[in-house]
Amino acid sequence: MRFNKNLAGIFVALLLTFGLVVGTPHVGAFAQSAPIPETVSVAVGPQYDTTHVYVAPEDFDRLVASLLATFGGTKTKQGVFTVTPTPSSTMSQLVLTPAGSVSVFGFKTPVPYPFGLERTGYLVTDMDAAIRAARATGADVIVAVFNDPIGRDAVIQWPGGVNTQLYWHTTAPSYDPLQTIPENRVYVSPDRVDEFVRSFLAFSRGTVVSDDARAPGVEIGRPAETYRRVRIESKFGKLTALVTDGHLPYPYGREMTGYEVTNLADTLAKAKAAGADVLVPLYKTDDRDAVVVRFPGGYIAEIHSAAKK
Repeated sequence: MRFNKNLAGIFVALLLTFGLVVGTPHVGAFAQSAPIPETVSVAVGPQYDTTHVYVAPEDFDRLVASLLATFGGTKTKQGVFTVTPTPSSTMSQLVLTPAGSVSVFGFKTPVPYPFGLERTGYLVTDMDAAIRAARATGADVIVAVFNDPIGRDAVIQWPGGVNTQLYWHTTAPSYDPLQTIPENRVYVSPDRVDEFVRSFLAFSRGTVVSDDARAPGVEIGRPAETYRRVRIESKFGKLTALVTDGHLPYPYGREMTGYEVTNLADTLAKAKAAGADVLVPLYKTDDRDAVVVRFPGGYIAEIHSAAKK
């Protein structure tokens, strides 16, 4: 009996010494998990990370024009390419705005699986190192590395089912820094969110900026309730994980990116004049004023400005 008590005392002392007894359940969940190997940094910068938007070819030019009219910026030359490892053909163009970059695809052929399901593309410094890091930190490589017209690509899936495409360019691009950093908005279940956060933090070498267990439900169309929201920042930019039971009214869960602007009213007026529809009218929380809009071709986005203090 004395032997068992001694063991128990040693175990409690170890817990307290190494910080395994923590103050909040969410931080505790991260801390108590098995350690993930440290990886090298492969991020380049948020201006090189793009939201992937797939539209019908007939809507392609209208979407590009609407994004530029709303946010300003420039576009690359439009072309038709094969950007998948199997035969396909798509119109492709990069829209570079001060609020974030968008890769627009208008496939002329059926879209090969699983393309079109990825929310974001991240430019990396070394594709082989990025794949090793993805696997080491718990992500699945669901499309193995393949060549495209300007470099190499792969698609990975984080725990929780979030797909991300990785890029490496033969000739390194050079884009101006963004005026505001957009947030990659991902919806994750309570069952997998802690695993997702651990994996993404290890891969991105990022930090948790906030983990709010009672974020205002108006942000997901349920104003009478609260939900958990985790915000992460890294050299890849911003990521917000919205933790829900999946009981989401339209269009929540369909928006892939939240764009920060300095004047929301002005930006919204430009968006409406450029053919965007307002799906969720202005709502306010402690830290932002926001709307959700649908651009020509069906691209849905959140747009917000920081709340005035």
